[in-house]
Amino acid sequence: MTAATLVILTGASRGLGEAMAAHYLAGGAFVLGLSRGQSAALKASGAGGLAQWPVDLSDPLPVAGRLAAWLADFERRAAGALPGRLRVIHNAALLSAPGNVAEADPADLARSLRIGIEAPVALTAAFLRATAHWAASDRRVLFVSSGLGRRPMAGSAAYCAQKAGLDHFARALALEEQARPHGARVASVAPGIIDTDMQKQLRGADPQRFPEAAKFDEFHRSGSLDSPATAAAKVIALLERDDYGSNPVTDVRG
Repeated sequence: MTAATLVILTGASRGLGEAMAAHYLAGGAFVLGLSRGQSAALKASGAGGLAQWPVDLSDPLPVAGRLAAWLADFERRAAGALPGRLRVIHNAALLSAPGNVAEADPADLARSLRIGIEAPVALTAAFLRATAHWAASDRRVLFVSSGLGRRPMAGSAAYCAQKAGLDHFARALALEEQARPHGARVASVAPGIIDTDMQKQLRGADPQRFPEAAKFDEFHRSGSLDSPATAAAKVIALLERDDYGSNPVTDVRG
């Protein structure tokens, strides 16, 4: 199982996450995907360095415990030949139904926040604890953020909150890791606007409940959206830069 690069990636079954997984697999990395479902395309690629866990990230603590145990087992089986590069990419997110908070289902909002902010925090803590003594490994953590974490938009308050939370968590975590010997490099990265199911949900929303729908429709009609593969290449290029983590809140333009 040991490869030069180990990538742990949430939301790996479709869209941007699937494209990032495919990119790393093509380069010979071992990828552990954590998603609600499994990607048939990744499985069909024949890549041997792939494990896919169907998980519910709205209940993150069991997933964090499983990840910690898996990393400990990975270390035992590696027999000293640990990967030189460790990458954790938090891509999973859940957009609650577009509309005002006053009209939203509280359970829908809470689930969105658990997946979007609670799960990344818990999984990152488990990863950092399990690999703290992997001194020879270059450890990097990337949170997939959004422009909506940096500017508010009516009708997507919970999504804005989770992405803003990731940004500030990355700032604080980066300070902690910089003070530790062999600390991980950390950043929260906005990937640009991408042609994903989330974009379809936004541009297809009821304009009466979500006035910004027309803006997202224009993104699509004007050809402003990156494909998942194009966006994945940009995100990974930033993640693999020598100066990654020097700015803990950034975007694909660096």
